Amino acid sequence: MTVSTNPRVVIVGAGFGGLKAARILGKSGIEVLLIDRNNYHTFVPLLYQVAVAQIKPEQIAYPLRRILRRLSHSRFLMAEVRKIDFEHQILETGGSPIPYDFLILATGSQSQFLGVSGASEYTLPMRTLEEAIAVRNHILWCFEQAVREPELHRRQQLLSFVIVGGGPTGVELAGGLIELIQDSLRQDYPTLDWQQVQVILLQSGECLLVDLPKGLGNYTQKHLRKLGVKVHLQTRVSQVTQNTVHLEDGSTILAQTIIWTAGMEAATPTTSRQLSIAGKGKLVVEPTLQLPEQSQVYVIGDLAYVEQDGQSLTGVAPEAIQQGAAVAQNIKRQLRGKKPRSFDYFNKGRAAIIARNAGVAQIGKLTFRGFFAWLLWLAIHLFYLPGWRNRLAVLTNWVYDYLFRDRSFPQILPKQLPFWQKNID
Repeated sequence: MTVSTNPRVVIVGAGFGGLKAARILGKSGIEVLLIDRNNYHTFVPLLYQVAVAQIKPEQIAYPLRRILRRLSHSRFLMAEVRKIDFEHQILETGGSPIPYDFLILATGSQSQFLGVSGASEYTLPMRTLEEAIAVRNHILWCFEQAVREPELHRRQQLLSFVIVGGGPTGVELAGGLIELIQDSLRQDYPTLDWQQVQVILLQSGECLLVDLPKGLGNYTQKHLRKLGVKVHLQTRVSQVTQNTVHLEDGSTILAQTIIWTAGMEAATPTTSRQLSIAGKGKLVVEPTLQLPEQSQVYVIGDLAYVEQDGQSLTGVAPEAIQQGAAVAQNIKRQLRGKKPRSFDYFNKGRAAIIARNAGVAQIGKLTFRGFFAWLLWLAIHLFYLPGWRNRLAVLTNWVYDYLFRDRSFPQILPKQLPFWQKNID
């Protein structure tokens, strides 16, 4: 490994892990270049609240340059990495090649459609801020069209919302959507027949929230059904066509809105040499989170395949944050001539929100459900949300929603391309 006199660390991806590593290394006086296709950090756990008109998109998008302001040796570059050349230790972005001494890959994940025909063409994914805004626009557009639709069959289709996937995102989206409909849209569209409106959650397994104890999954299922969500367990999607979900048992569900939250896969970058790939496109790494035979390259977050206690880590935000901190410390150790240490994830617990006053959580062997778990989820996410102004704005929206049971942002936002993209085919 060749390291220059003034070593440079390049971090690709400004998610939870990449941002954590950038902060630690920047405070140590090491030259850091953070690269991302967007100039903001997206607080992914609250994407569903953008989709159900509970908060503004900009309240979960924090400017990256503002984060790096006080780190004099840290810089940001808005670019998309096209290829990584390990032999020459450079990144290709379409501009001048970017050299590195150490590289941290934190490129995150993207929707995985599990080989279901038509899913990528006819469903709405929700992994990015743009996708969450698209989901919100589409939901509100359906109600606007339903008001003016004279045909009963077509109106029923416009008012049917199918969510595929019973993990945390699917559960939180289903609960948030049914609240949006019952609390706000019922008042905004009084002429609609609300017996026609249906929110359907499809889960292939026998329980929701499979990464939590089964009792919490059962509680979640019962609470969603109590709210009016139609929960279908052990229901597999075989195909998706325009406005239709085809199930493996031969039945179909007609719906104008089909939202896909069923799976994710690593957003694997193009590299100059073939790498060892595990499930979901993740890169196999050493216990230190280094790439095999690439001691100066680290992989973290959804991109890294990491096993602990015989099981692979799931890729949640706390794992990425701890991995970002671990690789930053390992790079500092290498610069001092010491060996990097193995990564050991400390599981602080997991939580999911269902709806107002209802959540589930696990901390160690203890499980919680109901109001306390809901409050715990809110506190955790408010703590980790970057920026005091964003925290205050989100908290204000939460309080308003809780007290008045009304959503503040039911606008259909215009689709506006940046100026330089308007004339690009």
